[in-house]
Amino acid sequence: TLTQILNKTKIVDCKTSIKIKEEFCKSELKSYDPYDIWKTDLGIRVRKLFYKNKLLGLAPAGLLTIYDLYLNNNFRFGYRAQEYPIVRAMAALSLINIYEKRADTEALEFSKKHIYWLIEHSSKECHGDCWGLGFEWVYSDTCTYDENTPFSTHTPYPLEALVKYHKITEDPFVLNTIKRVFLFLEHDLKVMKEDDDILIISYGKQKDRIVTNANSYVLYMYSLLLPYMPEEKQYIENKVKKIYAFIKSVQHDNGSWLYSPYEYDTFIDCFHSAFIIKNIVKTNEIINLENSCDITMRGYSYILDNFLVFDEFLFKRFSQKNKLSLIKFDLYDNAEMLNLALLLDDMDTYYKLHDAIKINFYIDSNVICSVIDIFGIRKNKNHLRWAVAPYLYTLSK
Repeated sequence: TLTQILNKTKIVDCKTSIKIKEEFCKSELKSYDPYDIWKTDLGIRVRKLFYKNKLLGLAPAGLLTIYDLYLNNNFRFGYRAQEYPIVRAMAALSLINIYEKRADTEALEFSKKHIYWLIEHSSKECHGDCWGLGFEWVYSDTCTYDENTPFSTHTPYPLEALVKYHKITEDPFVLNTIKRVFLFLEHDLKVMKEDDDILIISYGKQKDRIVTNANSYVLYMYSLLLPYMPEEKQYIENKVKKIYAFIKSVQHDNGSWLYSPYEYDTFIDCFHSAFIIKNIVKTNEIINLENSCDITMRGYSYILDNFLVFDEFLFKRFSQKNKLSLIKFDLYDNAEMLNLALLLDDMDTYYKLHDAIKINFYIDSNVICSVIDIFGIRKNKNHLRWAVAPYLYTLSK
């Protein structure tokens, strides 16, 4: 009966809230990470070699990948658990969601701890407040980011958490940080290209590279800041319009987006595609984006048609690859698709995917794996950044 269904839903929601609080009501959120091997001195050197000469670097990169995935996956020998701003932000957002649903003051109090951690650990090398990975990241033979580099793709999560927390508490300390993110957007991120119609923003704080999903995040950050910068209303809306025009201009007729639209050696993957759609949808809730429904639904249809593996009802990583991979399914792709299905009110996909994630990625109630390899073996236990935190955040909604 309907009453039985509603009662069952309440029990599931209660268990979910308990699980989220167990993970996020902590003073520390240190976690191991799939990038652990590439944060070591050896890993950094091997990545630099690989990007400089793929023929020479392929064997050592492959050996380190196998070592990390099959020999050291449980032990994590030589690695160190680390705090990540994106995890703190998602923890805060998740706990705020629980507070709003259940008036849970403990959840709100712990969200404050995460919010204040974010404020304390914002980048100290920029004009405004911003956040990044927190470790050295070799992206290519010409681009290496140091551990203090903030990113257009990471800063939106703390900003969204700050905004949501401020709406509840009106904390003036938090308000000041929100406004300082505007300085980061204006003075630290760089204009890669601008004309009368489009605007393209950098990934980091230098003229580095053009990435589609990164610009969708900048789009969303400007929209979040609009209510806090009424004196800049026309200026922000114009920026949003031109960034959105760029994102539309690089969408293919089939609905897809390349990760780097002007690069030859690039790819199309699931969770970055989901990022773009998510940011357009959430921006449109604040600033009207012309024809955004058509843009998002074409993108969503492309993902459903090209990434969904019906036998497991999970989403695979790539529809267009530029490298080999030992991973069959990744929780990050599926967490973001769970979130996107919820945003787009595709509840049939949401519930089927919700059940498939529990069947395939859970070992038990205390262990969630982040990847399933090509042999069907679950790996990367309880890695918060990638991707238990994004998954739990979606469940909190």
